[in-house]
Amino acid sequence: MRKAFAAIIAVTLVMVVPSAGLAAPNLPTKPIEQKYYADGTWAVSQTVTAANCDSKGSVCDIYYPTNLGAGGFKHPIIVWANGSGTSPIAPATYAFVLRHFASWGFVVIATRDGTTGEGQTVIDSANYIKARNADSGSIFYNQLDTTKIGAMGHSQGASGAINGMLKSTNLIRTAIAIEIAQQAFCNPASNCLLTATLTGATSGSVFYIAGSNDGLISPDTQWFGSQLNSNTAYYNATPAALNKVKAILKGPNHNDVQGTPNCPSGLGFCTNGAHGYLGYPTAWMMWQLQGAADGQQAFKASGGEIFTETANWQSILSNVP
Repeated sequence: MRKAFAAIIAVTLVMVVPSAGLAAPNLPTKPIEQKYYADGTWAVSQTVTAANCDSKGSVCDIYYPTNLGAGGFKHPIIVWANGSGTSPIAPATYAFVLRHFASWGFVVIATRDGTTGEGQTVIDSANYIKARNADSGSIFYNQLDTTKIGAMGHSQGASGAINGMLKSTNLIRTAIAIEIAQQAFCNPASNCLLTATLTGATSGSVFYIAGSNDGLISPDTQWFGSQLNSNTAYYNATPAALNKVKAILKGPNHNDVQGTPNCPSGLGFCTNGAHGYLGYPTAWMMWQLQGAADGQQAFKASGGEIFTETANWQSILSNVP
């Protein structure tokens, strides 16, 4: 898959010129998204594991609230899955977004694995941080809520996040899939989310997000083939037993989630930066892992705030009650 994506990206970079100066940066306009777009109340620290954290020999970066356990709070966990790349993936690649989630009370663990699609290193990372909660020599000892674990990922890692959720025997309970790659680009096929794996799901929840300018790798709607080659196809294949949402962010391309928050100089496939990947994704995890009622309200199929936020969002589907 890494070779397939490299070829696609090389061609597309010739075709696509970032237009950051021509589009709004997806600043939120509605109260719930605005609330979670802002940093949370927790100061954030960062560390790297002293030993390998996954079965491929990668280390993990961990972003965590500095004052762990303040007020008796048990921190939910978010596991991050990188997009395709040569391992190790530099921790700075997604650090801005991951620190944002940590500011809302989550402990975020990110393997440096560059081929996360099958989901195994996602599960490995979740098990690693879960074990630290039981390790009296760890700063995370008895500080985590290991029953509340979610996964997020970008591109190939979007498949990795969902695969991790579905293969983890309920260890991981929700997933956010950012710019999930269409199956036509997967070589080997197992590096993507397989149709049978998704349609056989009986538990969990999924939020699919893509940028409107990511029409080649992660399009909104199907433009060829009968595989899951679009976000809408993935959404439709996700069983109705799972809470699910699909939303397209106006303007971004494939790599905007790597913004700091604006597009770093020299980053291809980036149009508006990371602004749109902060508010509603945080609201989703706050609902799923911290029980925030306004998080659920943002996504309700009837009257959900995201449906009214037409300045930045389009093509929204939801079955959230």
